[in-house]
Amino acid sequence: EVMGLTLDQIGEMQPGLGRIMPLVSDRYWILYYAAKGGNWALARFQLDEVRGLLRLAATTRPQYKPYLDAFSQGHLVGVERAIEAKDFPAFQHAYERGIQGANTYHAQLDHPEIVWQLPEEPPKHLKLTP
Repeated sequence: EVMGLTLDQIGEMQPGLGRIMPLVSDRYWILYYAAKGGNWALARFQLDEVRGLLRLAATTRPQYKPYLDAFSQGHLVGVERAIEAKDFPAFQHAYERGIQGANTYHAQLDHPEIVWQLPEEPPKHLKLTP
């Protein structure tokens, strides 16, 4: 017990995928438009944030760790390489493969109703050009 709470109770209070994935979604959205705008530093930052959120999700919900790690160490590697090369066509290809991969994982995890798509509008709250 810690301050009157059991470890199980503390574990239940940690964010699950329902709280973490909307943050991942927003970061992945910003990532695309930052790369498209040529703000590669912002794109890299968003990629790092996505990976951090996926690590958090794998810690708080270990049953999803294989999927989260596969996405981070698989699909995001191509995105990362394209960011490092500042190659938008390669980035766009890797990014779209990431969307397909994420939606495949959703379906495999009994959530075929969750189909992520890139918003047509860029986020308005950040400067997306260098």
